[in-house]
Amino acid sequence: MPEHAANGTFVAARIERGWRTQEDFAEAYNATADTLNSKARISVRQVRRWESGQTSWPNRDARQVLTRMFGASLEHLGFVPPAGKATRLGGAADFKPDLEDHVLRRTFVGGLLAAPLLDLAALEHLASAVRDARRYADQELVEHLRGALDETARTDVLIGPHRAMPAALGILSAINSAARDAKPEIRRQLLGLGSRAAELAAWLHRDAGSPHQAITYWHNQSKEWATFTGDGAMHAYVLLRQAQALGRHDPARILDLADAATSGPWILPPRPRAEALQQKARGLAMTGAGEDEIERVLEEAHAALDQAAETYGPVTCTGPLGDGYTRDRLMVQSGICWREAKRPDKAVAVFRAHLTDRAFGPRDHAHYSAFLAGALAEASEPDEAAAVALGALKVAAPPRYGQVITELHRSVRILFPHRDRPAVRELHERLLMIAAG
Repeated sequence: MPEHAANGTFVAARIERGWRTQEDFAEAYNATADTLNSKARISVRQVRRWESGQTSWPNRDARQVLTRMFGASLEHLGFVPPAGKATRLGGAADFKPDLEDHVLRRTFVGGLLAAPLLDLAALEHLASAVRDARRYADQELVEHLRGALDETARTDVLIGPHRAMPAALGILSAINSAARDAKPEIRRQLLGLGSRAAELAAWLHRDAGSPHQAITYWHNQSKEWATFTGDGAMHAYVLLRQAQALGRHDPARILDLADAATSGPWILPPRPRAEALQQKARGLAMTGAGEDEIERVLEEAHAALDQAAETYGPVTCTGPLGDGYTRDRLMVQSGICWREAKRPDKAVAVFRAHLTDRAFGPRDHAHYSAFLAGALAEASEPDEAAAVALGALKVAAPPRYGQVITELHRSVRILFPHRDRPAVRELHERLLMIAAG
């Protein structure tokens, strides 16, 4: 009989957050320790000790880092404190769990997922969405929900995923309920709309920092409904979004997903096809392909955009797939590709030429500015990198745009050798304040 009980809860939490191997986790732990100015470092051996239960309660420094990484108490990660000892943040003050530890939970879509909500007002959003759906019939219901979904996507852009999430989940609940008894053609339209709503829900969960399991669930739901309605282009588009959701984890799978989106038994419209080809180029860069091969795929992306029709009017969540994908967006994403190819100088040049206030709204400008900051840091321009990052953080902090903030944390880790410079120190301190809040 083993002397120690394995900590399966910790293993599951690690995998859910995208750290699929103990090596991945140790690397992420040490990077987080850098952002906290902690001298504590771990090896894979220490991860094994935690997961095997050989170490049932981490030391003070490790508790601080683990709390930051997971946003949860150590008990929630399966660790057992010594008798009479409560979880403490860095050993200095009683840990106050993240908002997600206090949220309401409710089951949607046949009871398959307990989706996190935010507060009582969020619950009212859901009840309102279902009540409103009952006031409409057939085509009128479809149009009502379509308008609500477009408004939810605009809410996300303006004030962030945390405020848009309840409405998106409410719309999904209403669609799932109404589709059960709808006439065949109305059911088909509802499920088609539901595929768009589920893809948006996956995006919102990703930007809100939800576990990867939740993001995957909504991507799978979106693909299922796209399959029911025969929408091959939507199925392919979700493959692209799945590749993007992996961030920098599992480059080989990123490449596989992007390749499937562009070469599977479906035809993507020109704009999302261009985006999928760009993502394929990024996957190639991450897996060590040569610059000529990356350039060739990026040229294919530009050729796809050449075939796209002009867009008129505002871009909406329920409009043509990828309607907002422009030449400037392709170019700045190409900058990300060159950064992954270890050409930060080339990436910086591309960003500077195409990342403008005219081409991008505040949220997208902040998003790509975070990548520019990292490229500048890698190109040995720490002061400019910190200045760009602070500008992005100013936009991203109030609505809590999670992907922007995550990328800025990555930039801070790169800038760690320059932490004594005023702008770098200010960036570090502001990110710590956001994390603590």
